[in-house]
Amino acid sequence: MSTQPSRRSFLGHAAAGFSILAIPRLARAQPASEPAPRPAQVEHAVTAPVSIEVNARQIPSFEPRDRSHVRFGSLEYRSGLVLTSPHRGFGGLSALRFLDTKGERFLALSDQGSWFTGSIRYASGKMVALDDVEAAPMLNGEGRPITETRYWYDTESLARDGNVFYVGLERVNQIMRFDFAKGGIGARGEVVPTPAAIRKLPSNKGLEALIFVPKGQPLAGTLIAFSERGLDADGNLMAFLIGGPRPGQFSVRRTDKFDISDAVLLPSGELLILERKFSWFTGVNIRIRSIPLKSIAPGAVVDGPALFAADLGHEIDNMEGIDAHVTAEGETVLTLVSDDNFSLLQRTLLLQFTLVE
Repeated sequence: MSTQPSRRSFLGHAAAGFSILAIPRLARAQPASEPAPRPAQVEHAVTAPVSIEVNARQIPSFEPRDRSHVRFGSLEYRSGLVLTSPHRGFGGLSALRFLDTKGERFLALSDQGSWFTGSIRYASGKMVALDDVEAAPMLNGEGRPITETRYWYDTESLARDGNVFYVGLERVNQIMRFDFAKGGIGARGEVVPTPAAIRKLPSNKGLEALIFVPKGQPLAGTLIAFSERGLDADGNLMAFLIGGPRPGQFSVRRTDKFDISDAVLLPSGELLILERKFSWFTGVNIRIRSIPLKSIAPGAVVDGPALFAADLGHEIDNMEGIDAHVTAEGETVLTLVSDDNFSLLQRTLLLQFTLVE
């Protein structure tokens, strides 16, 4: 990477260092209690989805020092975008899920309690732009933005079960359920009962990744919740099986001081965990580990090999979201998105790789 982008990314993480991913601006402005009801016409203006402009600049190579280098571990770089928008609330993207099998229609969330939906436009298999992007606040059961309740803003994780989406809130370590058959991104959320141990996770290192296991897979019907850095007695990363045939708690072996930032389940039954770490000496590092879903069970400590690793010599930032789709040619494509922390020193990146092994 050229000197300037590397310095920008490093400084962005350094700025967040001691309170990593500091409290968003919107969250700091939230009232301590529920406000009085507003007139219906004002409520509609506040909660209705709005169309927004998102600009995209292509990233020609993942390793700017060697543009001929496209293979990185088990991944091959396909394309990438730097996203910007004049919409004040755009940014802080912490999770992404595709709504179709083509890797075009997507749903993303920000850590300020906002939904973003739209389409990725491709040309010759490469991402070139985002189209039809809409933004809307996440709503509680009363139809009000969830951020109007104190600390209910740090929305970090997203899982899909058909038209139902689950959202993890890290600050309060709660999970909400949204039925998109009832209003799409205007759907009202409800709190999902969870094990008491989830609410005891660290408030800023808690729920960071969610996966819903579909039919035909081991643990079908289970919502799997991963903590960012909630550690068990042996220093491993705590995770939870909610519902399904075998509810309980398990751990992901923590190595090299990496924390979990998201996860995706492939049709093959392979669970990919996106991880990151930051230090003042090495800056930002990310990696992707592979764990067989069949190895997960209550009381288990699961582990698996790293398929991919990158640092500030590559086009990365604070990578927080991962999803996958399979092309018509049978290629498995991974899509990663970054959380810019609403900082001018960081970037919102959308990156795509082909899983080649």
